[in-house]
Amino acid sequence: MRFWFIIAAVFLPLFLHGQLTAPGAGAIRYTSYLSMPGINDPIFIYCSTTGTETGTLSSSVSGGGGPYTFSWFRWNETNNSFSDAVKTETGVTSSTIENLVEGGYKLEIDSAGFADTSFVAWIVFDKPPLSEAKLENPIKHCNYVALDGDTAATVSTFPYFDPGTGSPLNLSNELSFIWSSEPISPIPHPETEIDPITFTPPLENLTYTLTVNSLACSSESSFIYESIHVNADFEIDPTEGEAPLEVSFTNLSVRGYKFEWYFGDSLFSQVENPEPYICYKPGEYTVLLTIESELHCIDSLRSEVITVEKSSLAIPNVFTPDGDPYNERFMVESKSLRYLSIEIFSRSGMKIYAFSGEGENLKNWTGWDGNINNSSVKARPGVYFYIIRALGWDDVDYNGKEYRGFLYLYR
Repeated sequence: MRFWFIIAAVFLPLFLHGQLTAPGAGAIRYTSYLSMPGINDPIFIYCSTTGTETGTLSSSVSGGGGPYTFSWFRWNETNNSFSDAVKTETGVTSSTIENLVEGGYKLEIDSAGFADTSFVAWIVFDKPPLSEAKLENPIKHCNYVALDGDTAATVSTFPYFDPGTGSPLNLSNELSFIWSSEPISPIPHPETEIDPITFTPPLENLTYTLTVNSLACSSESSFIYESIHVNADFEIDPTEGEAPLEVSFTNLSVRGYKFEWYFGDSLFSQVENPEPYICYKPGEYTVLLTIESELHCIDSLRSEVITVEKSSLAIPNVFTPDGDPYNERFMVESKSLRYLSIEIFSRSGMKIYAFSGEGENLKNWTGWDGNINNSSVKARPGVYFYIIRALGWDDVDYNGKEYRGFLYLYR
């Protein structure tokens, strides 16, 4: 019986699970005692915004046994010990002390006359840090926004004491910050550069905010930024096609006051919304828009490549005007032609169809329907001879024996 009594007395603390908590604390760090390097007691940090805030410590025991006696003491800086009694509760499994001022506190938990365990904690108070957000200087720049932030800890260190020697010690406060904006706008390295510069300036008015965090407190500083920045932007339609290609523009620019539109290397308009541009020469082109605001901020944008297709001409050798929806007309396959002439002859040499045209006339041409000279008389099935002449917008001349041949008409 004596053996088991000794075991219970010696190892009872191992079966008890207790801890200290500090409801409402904003952060927790740990002590670094010079005399006891292996001991790390909690330092509970509260945020005091009015100067009247107090702390709270609470503890409970789990694991069976009890009831327990909770004895609370406060650090006395005069005799360098936890000698000031604060509160004692008996026959309980948990205890709380409230309205605590800054300082050290010790809790001793006893069970059946045995000192089971003890805890030490320190209560300290932080204050909101300094935060100031503004522009780097009052002058706004066209191409960037330079932010200027100032931060400082209101409380730079938190005091506590080494229980082994009574020596005063300090925990350093920690600061962090982050820039943000509403609406969201790019800010490079918002958490590491206190004075960031963005070269993607906002195109709308917004609010820049600098949030500064200390260990337990935070503060914000904001200012409204009225944008002066310009952005050249537009859409084009279409981006490819045969000549003559009519390209339309939709201006999406912001704060443009003066406009210069270049198609290729040629200035073609100085109005906000230009008329469509007709490109006659096959090739690849880009459109450049340069804008300037009333405050002389300048921006430009070059479009994607516009492809005006080279001229081409392909001649079919058969068509079937038989009333079904397929291959009803004799049509050449062409692109970017300026002029086209077609003559069709019977085997006896009689001209039975002719067309020549350019511009809208060529664009609206629907081909030979198989009737003689645009009448209602249908040409007989058989072989016909064609002569085709054409000129491309790239000055390619389609003329010669390769554009003369035989055409087969089937019904």
